Formats: sequence, structure tokens, C-alpha cells
Amino acid sequence: MFTGIIEGLGTLTAKRPAAQGSRLEIRSDFALDQTRVGDSIAVNGACLTAVAVSGNGFAADVSPETLRATALGTVGVGHRVNLERALKLSDRLDGHLVSGHVDGVGTIRSLTPTGNALVITVAVSPDLAHYMIHKGSVAVDGISLTINSCDNSSFEVSIIPHTAGMTTIGTWRPGRLVNIETDLIGKYVERFVTAAPKGQSSRIPETGLSKELLARSGFL
Repeated sequence: MFTGIIEGLGTLTAKRPAAQGSRLEIRSDFALDQTRVGDSIAVNGACLTAVAVSGNGFAADVSPETLRATALGTVGVGHRVNLERALKLSDRLDGHLVSGHVDGVGTIRSLTPTGNALVITVAVSPDLAHYMIHKGSVAVDGISLTINSCDNSSFEVSIIPHTAGMTTIGTWRPGRLVNIETDLIGKYVERFVTAAPKGQSSRIPETGLSKELLARSGFL
């Protein structure tokens, strides 16, 4: 589990084919003390397992499914990546709950300086947009961000200078592919209120979600 608060940056130093997947070698800008083989590290928001650790470098295998579902296939040697090691239960929970299981890929549509912020619009599929709400949370390349506005095909976020300086956002340009993880809690809530035991109809009646239904389900 992660928080979307990027710990630091790294550089992809090698990328080698491994069966139908890839093995990535990454050099971290920060010390990887207490990091061991088998630990989880989010690379641009995708949870990967360290299969080798040496000094400030580590290697991770990327499965065909991860390559299909994320934008890691577009990251080349020399590219900078966002890194976050797994959350400790004793840590403060900044950002929001992030699993590192990327839901899909978005495309940077525009970057517009506005005052001291950078307003970024990201195009996404309706399947991803479905789980986004005004002032909700989203992880973009592993970065926990707050949604300013959203519709069925895009969402908008504001980036403060600190976030831009601590992450890869400074290298983003229109057309860049980014990993998207939508709000974890929202997906579970939808599953709970819509799923029904085998052989029974959906819990949501034809009239849709209501305050009464949420109360009966224990949410109110």
C-alpha cells in the first residue's frame, strides 16, 4: 500500500526483455536503506517487486499484464521516474490510499500556468472517468492529486511548485501517457452496493442509488 506522496526520483538505467515482459533497472536519487529483495516499490504508480537491490539501485520484473495495463512500456532508458516505497503502518497517511494497481492509462492534454500553479488536463476513457468526482483523489504516475473538475472524458488538477519540483511533472508535455489509479474506496463502495449473491438481482433497484438504500446497506 502507498500514499501517492512521491519519496523521490529515479532514473531507468537498463530495460531488458524477460520472456514476454521486461526487467527494469533503476537508480534511485535517495538511499535505499532497509530496502530488501521482495519489497514493493511503486514506479510511476505501478507496484513492482524488487528482485535485486544494490546500493541506490534496484531491479524489478514487469509482467506482460503490467505492460498492457500501464504506460511503463513507453519509459525508455535515461527517463526519470517517480518512486515510492511501501507505506509503514507507523507512517502518517498523507496523500490518499493508493494500491499501486494501475487501472489504466491517460494522456496529458494540456498544461496551463495559472498564478503559482500549473493546471493540467488529462484525457481518460469513460471507464476511468466513471470513478472520478469533483475534489476527489486520483493517482497520476503515482502522484496523489486532487481533482478540480472532471467529465466523461477528462479531468483537471492543479500542481503547486513543490509537487512539480519533487516529481516528474516538470518533464510532462501534451501527448504523454501517464498511469492512472482511481480512488480505491469508491470502487469498493460501488461493488458493495451493486453486487448481489449469485442468483439474485442487483442490490440497486431500477430507480438507482438512494439515501434509503445507503442506510439499509449500513453507510448512513
